[in-house]
Amino acid sequence: MITKKKLTNRDEQILLLLERFDYLTRDQLRQYFKLGKVRNTNRILNNLSEYLMTTKEGHDTVYYLSKFGRYYVGSETVRKKGNHILHSIIRNQFWLFYNCPNDWKSEVEFLDSNNRMFLRCDASFTRNGFKCYLEVDNTQTMKENKDKIKRYKILIESFEKQYGYYPTLIWVTRTELRRKQLEQVCEGLKVKVYTVDDIK
Repeated sequence: MITKKKLTNRDEQILLLLERFDYLTRDQLRQYFKLGKVRNTNRILNNLSEYLMTTKEGHDTVYYLSKFGRYYVGSETVRKKGNHILHSIIRNQFWLFYNCPNDWKSEVEFLDSNNRMFLRCDASFTRNGFKCYLEVDNTQTMKENKDKIKRYKILIESFEKQYGYYPTLIWVTRTELRRKQLEQVCEGLKVKVYTVDDIK
């Protein structure tokens, strides 16, 4: 696969960011790369059309790597349309909201003593020298959230032994009601709860 079009460094950085974060909206790309007005952003992304796929999430245009884009950056992960996209978009918006932590890792797994997955968080990163774990509450039921919170509480001792403190558990949810419910269920944990509107 060979293209005649020579990509700029910024073009390549856009592809690499999409390889890292799977799905990003036009506004997220515009914000991160400081692309200016929407018209200019559209021009830059349209020039990358053979490397990108698009879909709609509400009023937002969402970009992800095409087969050619994956080939260019050496990625074997195939991204597809689906209900999971909004979850990724919210998670990635939080990365931007928290000033793009360098050590950000998405979908981090914690294993039990038998090497089986015990818990998976949406992201792990460091803030002011302290470890944080992110959970996006988008389509889960409160029962699912409560089960996950129970697992975090079980891990308190091992976290404190590993880090010397208990990391901050951060939730992003969609309504004020869910914020209050999560704060109540997380009692005893070091927790922050944001709504999607807070991080725009």
